[in-house]
Amino acid sequence: MTKPLPVVQLRVPTEEDAFLWHEVFNDREVMEFHGGAPAELSVYAELTARQRRHDAERGFCFWTMLDGQGEVIGFTGAQPWPHQHMGPVGEIEIGWRLGRAHWGRGYATAAARTTLERVRAAGVERVVAMVNSRNTRSAALARRLGMEEDETSAFSFSSKTDGTEQRALCFRLDL
Repeated sequence: MTKPLPVVQLRVPTEEDAFLWHEVFNDREVMEFHGGAPAELSVYAELTARQRRHDAERGFCFWTMLDGQGEVIGFTGAQPWPHQHMGPVGEIEIGWRLGRAHWGRGYATAAARTTLERVRAAGVERVVAMVNSRNTRSAALARRLGMEEDETSAFSFSSKTDGTEQRALCFRLDL
């Protein structure tokens, strides 16, 4: 028996959400596959501002994720792939990041499914998800969404914490 997914709400990030994202993601485990260390507040201020622009221009972005009580628990959504010289240049990337206290409850799955509905409605025909090959939770979520791994688009990047090479897997889904 499959347990029902939790209630999750998505909203365009506000200026205040920069502070909330900073707080929710201020955890080495959460940031393990995103540079290894918690990011500065200025990173989230720039990221939330960029997402507001994406939403205004495209009708989608990385939205702030809220639980059923309205508590900020992470983000999910879509944006143009941000790197111009590697990976799936020109494609729309979906992604998610969830505060540690909310892992394993189905929030990311529920929010990612809503993301797929919203980007499809915005006219996007295909999405990718770039996942660190060691991030088994995110890879499993991509597969639950029906995404298929495309080895030919995998690329390597250097970890900011120890300099070791890590592979990023590209998952794709036609909408």
